[in-house]
Amino acid sequence: MRFSIPDLPPAEAQLFPEGRMAGPMPWVIAVMIFLTVLAAAMGLALSRAAAGLDADVAGRVTLQLVEANPIRRAKQADALERHLAGQADVRSFQRVSAAEVTALLEPWFGKAGLDADLPVPLMIDMVLDPAQPQALPRLMQAVDDLAPSARVEPHGQWLGPLVGVMRSMAWLSGLLVVLMAAACCAIIVLAARSALNTHRATLEVMHLLGASDAQIARLFQRRLGLDALFGASLGFFAGSLAILLLGYRFTAMGSELLGSLGLGVLGWLALLALPLATALLAMLAARLTVLAALRHML
Repeated sequence: MRFSIPDLPPAEAQLFPEGRMAGPMPWVIAVMIFLTVLAAAMGLALSRAAAGLDADVAGRVTLQLVEANPIRRAKQADALERHLAGQADVRSFQRVSAAEVTALLEPWFGKAGLDADLPVPLMIDMVLDPAQPQALPRLMQAVDDLAPSARVEPHGQWLGPLVGVMRSMAWLSGLLVVLMAAACCAIIVLAARSALNTHRATLEVMHLLGASDAQIARLFQRRLGLDALFGASLGFFAGSLAILLLGYRFTAMGSELLGSLGLGVLGWLALLALPLATALLAMLAARLTVLAALRHML
């Protein structure tokens, strides 16, 4: 006559080493999750920074009037401003003051500035409507008519490649997270198979006493899931500490681009879900591995 064994705590104590962090598996998972947290944080930060940078430069254009004659240059600037004021696809525009231009040139020419006889370009910063794809061609045509010597420089033209690189690195970080998850699954499968092979005789006795495959699989998935949760939590806290330290160093550098590499609330919530996701993945991998192995062993 068969009977069921609901919990089997003595068998669990024999199947697995004593202590929550006993054995190499939790420590290996801690290292893997530490690397996963760093990769995921890099991907989320780069994706967020790329989206912010793309939105910031969308539609931004700078006009440079390089006419040598100051009187003619001023007339061209006035004509362009009158034209821009009547365009619906121009959100805003502003002439850059001489003091701002001097400040921009100071790193190259020193505090003394340029010689008074050297012409300084007159610049107009503007924001076009990103929803109007023909806004830039119309602007370039108007510039050709009103100020042939002027140059139109869309900010996205030289920042676009940087945004593309940042997004490519974010995708690479996502691929690394997937590979780390696959490696964690492989570790769980190896740990479950090792325990099965080591305690094959014990499992046969448990089967003779009436334990079902599902009951034995629950022992493995519970213990391996808890070990994975402990290891993943340790790796998460170590990775979070490293992220905070790196963020502090980036902020101290004073770079606007590096300072924009933040995670935000949603990013931190995504990282916080990694230990729980690792434990659930470990339980699923352990259960499927044990059930498949028991069908062939017993």
